[in-house]
Amino acid sequence: MVVHTEPSDAEVDRIFHALADATRRDILRRTLVGEASVSELADAYEMSFAAVQKHVAVLEGAGLVTKEPRGRERIVRGDPATIARAQKLLDAYADLWRSRIDRLDALLAED
Repeated sequence: MVVHTEPSDAEVDRIFHALADATRRDILRRTLVGEASVSELADAYEMSFAAVQKHVAVLEGAGLVTKEPRGRERIVRGDPATIARAQKLLDAYADLWRSRIDRLDALLAED
């Protein structure tokens, strides 16, 4: 049985650090649609293979993708479960701010 707990501050930092870069967001988007080798991913960008490997490593360290050896290739897949956990955290922040705005509206309506 898998128990999903709230992400730790360190995990949240890794996720949002990984998502802060446009190339990493694009790699994640591509690997959520379908798996791709690191070589296939590297072909899509005007940067070195090593640079793409580093981007994939950041995503993997944040749990946003998994990497699996297949022969000489490394196959990358996006992990929607980690994205769902990040979304849940963002939803909690949105709820917090909505409740604060609602309280402020109620206070202003009293006067």
